[in-house]
Amino acid sequence: MPLKKGKSQKAISQNIKTEMKAGKPHKQAVAIAMKTAKNMKEGGAVGQMKVKRKKMRVRGTGAATKGLDYYETV
Repeated sequence: MPLKKGKSQKAISQNIKTEMKAGKPHKQAVAIAMKTAKNMKEGGAVGQMKVKRKKMRVRGTGAATKGLDYYETV
């Protein structure tokens, strides 16, 4: 049975019950339901969590910055 899309308490509770009926442990069911709700809160659909990131080099000279990289959201 598919999970309900939404961030309300009712949707979260229903998703936990659905996952528990599917045989998942309580902690795992809660984690799945909360992740679903978080994705909906951010305005995205469930399953579209991939964020594009670009690897950048640290600018500067000296031993402290040699070989350091950071990621920037594109």
